[in-house]
Amino acid sequence: MCGITGIVYTDPSHPVDEALVRRSTSLLAHRGPDADGFLFGAGFALGHRRLSIIDLASGDQPIFNEERTKAVIFNGEIYNFRELRAELEAVGHRFSTGSDTETIVHGWEEWGDRCVERLRGMFALALWDLPARRLLLARDRVGKKPLYYVHDRDRLAFASELKSLLADPSVKRELHLEAVDDYLTFGAIPAPGTIYRGVAQLPPAHYLVWERGRVRLTEYWDLVFGHGRRKTESEYLAEFEAIFDEAVRLRMISDVPLGAFLSGGVDSSAVVASMARQAGRPVATTTVTFTEARYDEGPHARAVASALGADHREVRVEARAVDVLPSLVWHLDEPFADSSALPTYYVAKAMRERVTVALSGDGGDEVFAGYEWRYRLNLLEHRIRRRLPRWFRSGVVGPLAGLWPKADRLPRPLRWKFLLRNLSLDPERAYFHDMSLFTPAEKRDLLTEEFRRAVAGHDPFDVFERVFARVPGLDPLSRILYVDTKTYLPSDILVKVDRMAMANSLEVRAPLLDHKVMEFAATVPPDLKFRRLTSKYLLKRHLERRVPAGLVHRPKMGFSVPLADWLRGDLRELARDLLFSERSAARGYFRPGEVQRLWDAHQRGVRNHSQRLWALMMLESWHRTFVDGAIPA
Repeated sequence: MCGITGIVYTDPSHPVDEALVRRSTSLLAHRGPDADGFLFGAGFALGHRRLSIIDLASGDQPIFNEERTKAVIFNGEIYNFRELRAELEAVGHRFSTGSDTETIVHGWEEWGDRCVERLRGMFALALWDLPARRLLLARDRVGKKPLYYVHDRDRLAFASELKSLLADPSVKRELHLEAVDDYLTFGAIPAPGTIYRGVAQLPPAHYLVWERGRVRLTEYWDLVFGHGRRKTESEYLAEFEAIFDEAVRLRMISDVPLGAFLSGGVDSSAVVASMARQAGRPVATTTVTFTEARYDEGPHARAVASALGADHREVRVEARAVDVLPSLVWHLDEPFADSSALPTYYVAKAMRERVTVALSGDGGDEVFAGYEWRYRLNLLEHRIRRRLPRWFRSGVVGPLAGLWPKADRLPRPLRWKFLLRNLSLDPERAYFHDMSLFTPAEKRDLLTEEFRRAVAGHDPFDVFERVFARVPGLDPLSRILYVDTKTYLPSDILVKVDRMAMANSLEVRAPLLDHKVMEFAATVPPDLKFRRLTSKYLLKRHLERRVPAGLVHRPKMGFSVPLADWLRGDLRELARDLLFSERSAARGYFRPGEVQRLWDAHQRGVRNHSQRLWALMMLESWHRTFVDGAIPA
């Protein structure tokens, strides 16, 4: 795992500030603590920070082709590099290192820009053609590795993290208020937007070509659902086992110590079970345990580790959000509302004490339909909606939802008010409401009139609408799996894992997000993913073959912390400062009375507003770190 940064000017005579490039690169040192590397030339510069994983002796970057006319800097891992290398050597390419990185630059020579389609792995990369002054940036298929850029007619600058780009004082820091609106909806900012106007994320599964000051974006991959001939359950299981074990095997290639996260849940247990079959030695697994029993997955992980003969370690932590919040904000770079970033930070920290590379179960929920309540209720709504004429849904059910009492003590999905509201809407808009941190109606209550005027005409639903529009004919479950894969997965789950792992200089690999595993899963009929009351049906059937069934079928336990209690206890004073100080009020975003209402209801135990309050706290913490002062080192 590494960090990359660079700048290219349209005018080759434009001077390059080498000190600035070195400082920009140094801000990525947590991504690559082992070495740095630079390439400076006429009107361009490349910078790299390295976390050594493959070819420790000779894999420093940039890496060149034979004639040193093309160079690559790269963040990630290419798991099929040995096969690619053999193919490239067979047609005459000569390699000078044993690293996976070198296959990229020779592949670019041989196959052109579409070489990224041949890469099986996670990556954010930059390829520079020195004589042609042509730059290619690319990002992996699902967005495991980040890449940001700024482009104008004079230059293009890019970096793995926003803070690296912002080391350049000429990069404007104008807040993108529409992105703040998106954040309050999704709890994160979806690509290609960022919190800064004029700064973009390269979307997953895209590459960008810069040439003579012009930019062209190309999508090179998409997830295609289609079931074709119906196979037997056994046939699907056999096919999955082969593809999944290969994905795990490829991710076990490493020249440094390697292990796995183990929560005892289905996804991480499936990964460790596959590793145990192929490793030839006990797999090093780690679980963090918490003092609060309902958040402690230790017993489940311990049972799975015992069944698989893993070299298991538990690390008990006293999770202190007050202590680590500044570090979390700094590493996250943008406002980010998912409070599970906190336990993710702790488990990555504990894992890094043992290994440099860890395999994880990330992606299982999105690939095999694991969000049990969300998907179950969505499918129920779909069945009811089909039986109700549109006029009845809009003219009767909608008004009834407005009159129905709130029942605030129940979780949102269990309240009749929300079910009736969803039934009155089209399925796309209903799912958008389900995934919203603050619904449009709730934001109208929360936001000041000035802020609402500033973002007038912007609708965060557009993000979902564009994605839904790409798969109009799919069955209901496949449609929302596709939407989650394109929105929630890259904007939330993968951001959390990448930033918290990199905060601890730990590389995390996710076999369930191997694109061949995902493409296989897209061919599996929906009833083999979500069957009656069983989520992740096929994955659980697979795991039953490898661990006792009693360890497979247990209620899903989210990876979380007792945030609701903390906001009434240890976090209370910090929260009050972030939510009600003069500084926060001066931002002009929120109506103080509505924030006070959320706070009071939470403190009295009338409602659990912990996720919303945490989102407002993280937004204010981000402002204090990145807006009020200079970016801290």
